[in-house]
Amino acid sequence: MAFYEPLGAGRYASTRHTAGPWSAESQHLGPPSALLARELAALPASGPAALVRVTVEILGPVPVAELEVSAAVERPGRSVELLRGEISAGGRPVARASAWRIATSDSASVRTDDVPPLAPPATGTPTGRPEGWGPGYLDALEWRALAGRLGTPGPATVWARQTVPLVAGEEPTGLQRLLVVADSGNGVSGLFDPRRWLFINTELTVHLTREPVGEWIGLDAHTVVGANGTGTALSVLHDESGPVARGAQALLVRERQA
Repeated sequence: MAFYEPLGAGRYASTRHTAGPWSAESQHLGPPSALLARELAALPASGPAALVRVTVEILGPVPVAELEVSAAVERPGRSVELLRGEISAGGRPVARASAWRIATSDSASVRTDDVPPLAPPATGTPTGRPEGWGPGYLDALEWRALAGRLGTPGPATVWARQTVPLVAGEEPTGLQRLLVVADSGNGVSGLFDPRRWLFINTELTVHLTREPVGEWIGLDAHTVVGANGTGTALSVLHDESGPVARGAQALLVRERQA
């Protein structure tokens, strides 16, 4: 089983694997983000090009239900293009994405990395879904912790590998694997007990320097919280060769009512 079963004409049936840890009826944003990225990446380009920034805006809970996905080029260009995508459920938009696509060229002679590669996934400690967190998305990924872990407050460095395709019958691309994991930055690096505190992201922004290679995505994440009920989750995303992207999430931080 995959995260989504294709129904044709841009429609997809969401499976139980998309469910987030707090509600069996609402999706973790990872799979919808990857579904939007898949649609954006499929838009025709005039030549070799890459998505270098993807922002997903959360307009409301994404239900575990039938979804409709669309995408279009908003600002065409030979070197730089702005793309837009949207997910609707029951005729109501629930998430939108924008992405910048840049024509690629050879810059290998001046390539830089500003952080070292992570220790490989084989050195990590296998971890599962924390007690009290619901099944679905978390069980559809294999997790290996290098430092910190899901359910333990504070910064964390983890590897994750999705064990089901994004869309049934398709091998996930590196971009799709990246977006499936990127929204977990605030979850793995949360500072508080989620049973007492909300730390909900309103968006996800990912800047890519290259598309990852291989099945494993590394997430080196930490969260900062201000004094006025807001915060930011920040992450460096890796493949086994080194860093590939940066992720950021704006957070609503609020103590749950008794």
